[in-house]
Amino acid sequence: MEQKSQKISFPASVLAPLVSFLRGEQKKLKLTKKELKKADPFIAGRRDEDNSVDSDVAENVEHDRTYAMRRQVTRSIIAVKKTLTRIKLGSYGICAGCGLMIDTDRLAITPTAEYCINCEIKKEKKNRV
Repeated sequence: MEQKSQKISFPASVLAPLVSFLRGEQKKLKLTKKELKKADPFIAGRRDEDNSVDSDVAENVEHDRTYAMRRQVTRSIIAVKKTLTRIKLGSYGICAGCGLMIDTDRLAITPTAEYCINCEIKKEKKNRV
C-alpha cells in the first residue's frame, strides 16, 4: 500500500487536555487490572477447598472472566501508551495505514484510533479471513 505523507499538527490547547485525559485513563486501567488480578481465584490464592464440581466450575468461570477482562484492559493500556507516544512524536491523528489525517469526529469518539475508518474496515475484513 502506498503511504501518503501528510503533516498535521494539533494545537497544544487541543492536545494538553487529551494528554491529561489519556494519563487519567491509563491510571484507571492499571488500577482496574490490579483489582481484576485480585479477583482471580487462581492468582489470588483464594481457591475454594470444596472439591465439588459446582465449585470447580464456578472458579474456572471466574478465572476465565477475569482473565479475559485483564487481557482487554491490557490492550487498552497499550493503546493509550501508543497514543501518548504518537502525540509526543507529532504523528497523532495520522492514519497508520494510508498516512492521511484521521477524521476528527472519529478521534473525538475514539482518541486512541490508529487508523482512519476506511483502513480500519480493510484491517477488520483482513483479520476475519
